[in-house]
Amino acid sequence: MANATEQRILRRAQAHASARTGILDAARRVAARGGARELSLRSVAAEAGFAPAALYGYFSGKDELLLALAADDLASLSRAMREAAARADGAKKLSAVASAAIEKMRDLDSLAAASAAASTSSGSNEAQRLFNGRLIAALKALSDAAGNPADTRAGQCDAVLLGAAIAGLTLLVRSGRLRALGFSPDEIVQQLDRRFSSTS
Repeated sequence: MANATEQRILRRAQAHASARTGILDAARRVAARGGARELSLRSVAAEAGFAPAALYGYFSGKDELLLALAADDLASLSRAMREAAARADGAKKLSAVASAAIEKMRDLDSLAAASAAASTSSGSNEAQRLFNGRLIAALKALSDAAGNPADTRAGQCDAVLLGAAIAGLTLLVRSGRLRALGFSPDEIVQQLDRRFSSTS
């Protein structure tokens, strides 16, 4: 009897996870059309084929949906950075990872939208913990590429500085301001490598 009950519970959990993934995919499509900041639960529900109220069975609201979407994007970003690090030689690992991060983030606005959502959400919930954990993984990929382990407070500060520099650089690239200032992304990335990498 317990086996049948366990199987039913497993099937429900799998169906819930599958529906949640479908909602996140729908949210990504809606965000691609109109921007993550303009995303609404109603538009995501329509895209996913759900009644708007049904989304509350998966997400407590728009902020949680944005955090989940950004957490997925952070996981993808971390994966792209680790793959770039694996392909790069030791001397240019940070440059390769930073370039991969910029390329990946150029088309993502979920991170900025989720950061705003995280700052307005009250309390600490699972979506925020997941987002923060994935952010830490991305920062660790940066510190590993720089050859500066983030096992001290100073090392963690360096990882945050690198992450902030790359996020800011991505913003300048997306807006065309970096080019207007007369710089190329590669030039700035190489400077980051010289300043932060212990392998240079």
